[in-house]
Amino acid sequence: MLVLGIFFLAFDFLRSVREADGVLERNNYGGGSRTEELEVMVQGEAERIPIEIEIAEQQYTAEEVKELFGEIIPRMERLILGENESLDRVEYDMELLTQIPDEPVEVSWELDRYDVMNIRGELQPDFLSEEGTLVTLNAILTYRENKEEQASYQCTAKVFPKTLDEYEEGRTRIEEEIRKREEESRTNRSLHLPDKLLGRKAVYYRKMDGRGMVLVVMGALTGVLLYALEIQNREKEKEIRKRQMLLDYPEIVNKMTLFLGAGMTAKRAWRKVAEDYGRQKEVWGERYAYEEMKYTCHEMDSGVTESQSYENFGRRCDIQVYIRFGALLSQNLRKGTKGLSQLLKLESMQAFEERKARAKRLGEEAGTKLLLPMFLMLAIVLVIVIVPAFLSVQI
Repeated sequence: MLVLGIFFLAFDFLRSVREADGVLERNNYGGGSRTEELEVMVQGEAERIPIEIEIAEQQYTAEEVKELFGEIIPRMERLILGENESLDRVEYDMELLTQIPDEPVEVSWELDRYDVMNIRGELQPDFLSEEGTLVTLNAILTYRENKEEQASYQCTAKVFPKTLDEYEEGRTRIEEEIRKREEESRTNRSLHLPDKLLGRKAVYYRKMDGRGMVLVVMGALTGVLLYALEIQNREKEKEIRKRQMLLDYPEIVNKMTLFLGAGMTAKRAWRKVAEDYGRQKEVWGERYAYEEMKYTCHEMDSGVTESQSYENFGRRCDIQVYIRFGALLSQNLRKGTKGLSQLLKLESMQAFEERKARAKRLGEEAGTKLLLPMFLMLAIVLVIVIVPAFLSVQI
């Protein structure tokens, strides 16, 4: 994608060089003018001279202007109707355009009844009658580039008051009744709203402030987002804990193997590992696996059986290798410690192999994450090499 992008940039650059041969294309009709920045090499001068040229859009000929007006005038009724269906019944504001969309044509309007409709096409409800009012609209179409090129358009619209549906009619009558009550009681300190409207009992409610609802929604949304963030942080912390414990597992098994091989019991070897961690904690920092081992020692001191303590250790760690390690110690404690040292030695070798495989996998992931910076650096190098080459091209 980056190479394609650079290719298109190079293509645009070459196109701009080609335009400097002396031919500049104008924008199409209605496209507006544009400014071109060029460099001119004049014979006898040592350097290029930078210049700016404003290029107007292509203009219509007199015949083309007539054809343009001939195309626009049949469309005028559709353009000015707005939401109305036809000029025979106009109930909504009309759209008296001052410029034809996508065409270099301006429009000016004259009306014979400004009391019924203003120059923008907005109806004046106070002056409309149920029988309808005829309004004659005269438009002068002017070609923007040559004010002498003009054409006229005339139409007649029959304007009616807006037809109300049952709901809107009821609302209008309610507002009218309340307005009359308000006008009659202006000398009083308070306004007592009518007990009945439209001949039926009425109950009034204050409209809820929209800002309060926004605050409630924002508060609820903030709470949900904070809860989601808390869950995400917990998952992240859980993942960090898991990685650290997997990293420490080979070392723990290896220490247990050495102590058992030295003639210690499983319980004494366990305590020795936990005590060594306690002395080195300030240097190592907090290590989750060793903290769980210390907790297991406290369990044993509190009266929990050694076998049960090892199994609890595996469940608290909630990682497959630690569950297997705790079960291995518990089972061999029941059956006797014969062969335990050899089993732990095999477990230690397997743990180190898994650690190497995990380190290799993390290295591959790190390499994948470096792909994006490498592509960005490649793009920068390509720009540094290609752009000077294009700039050095002589016309």
